[in-house]
Amino acid sequence: MDVRDTKLAIIGAGAVGTAIAYSSLIRGVARTIALLDIDAAKVTAEVLDMSHGLEFVPRADITGSDDVSVCADADVVVFTAGAKQKPGQSRLELAEATIGLTRAILPGVLEVAPNAIYLMVTNPVDIVTYAAQQISGLSPSRVFGSGTVLDSSRLRFLIAHHCGVAVQSVHSYIAGEHGDTEIPLWSSATIGGVPLTSWTPLPGRPALDAVARERIHHEVVHAAYTIIEGKGATNYAIGLASTRIVEAILTNEHRVLPVSTRADGIEGLDGVCLSLPTVVDRGGAQTRLDVPLSDSERAGLVASATTLRGMQARFGL
Repeated sequence: MDVRDTKLAIIGAGAVGTAIAYSSLIRGVARTIALLDIDAAKVTAEVLDMSHGLEFVPRADITGSDDVSVCADADVVVFTAGAKQKPGQSRLELAEATIGLTRAILPGVLEVAPNAIYLMVTNPVDIVTYAAQQISGLSPSRVFGSGTVLDSSRLRFLIAHHCGVAVQSVHSYIAGEHGDTEIPLWSSATIGGVPLTSWTPLPGRPALDAVARERIHHEVVHAAYTIIEGKGATNYAIGLASTRIVEAILTNEHRVLPVSTRADGIEGLDGVCLSLPTVVDRGGAQTRLDVPLSDSERAGLVASATTLRGMQARFGL
């Protein structure tokens, strides 16, 4: 699909929604970007602010409203509306309020954008994605979550910083829940094609041993909490990560991303949405890769699925 003909709709003009809109404008992801929010004054102001910079970005139009019709005929809808995470509050604790918002908002958007791919970004993203699949009745390939795309970027950043290499040379994934039970897939991670578990430190750099890997894992899991304590919300990196997913859809990239999809067919993971490396293209979240897993990684994924399954049951999903 030609980007000049595409439309991206974003539900929610808060910190995350506006970060996605802003980064999408800069990257020229779509010809039209639409923001929907119940606060008409807020969404109008955000659109006006970004419109004043249109001279400096690839050709695009940006619009916004508190009326769902602004999303009409969108090719991709990114759902960011939800309760704000408070300091010390886990993502899973946000579930009840956010599921309620999804039930209230999603049907109306589906009416005006029936052919869109729906990307759920609101936390807890795995639970919300599962609920959105039930509410929408759409194929799981067309309703999926941002998952651990951001977490994997955090992991790559920390590995790169520790080893003294460019982050673009690190290939590694966080899998499972986007939250406290997520796990790094160390056994398949590489730096410049070198298996991470066989990495020889560069001169003057520390070893990437089990202690270092555990510290990095801990920092990835707790990164959002640290940012929320300091500034109240995470928005820039998730804005960039979400934009990258949208770009993979609209330009039919067949890009491998750890998005949150239904994990049916994998022993111990049935009946939940969680993240595994998946091919993303114009049809949405398509083929899930059969990534080699160590015994401990497989056990971690099953534990992650068990946590999510328990939360789903609590909310009748």
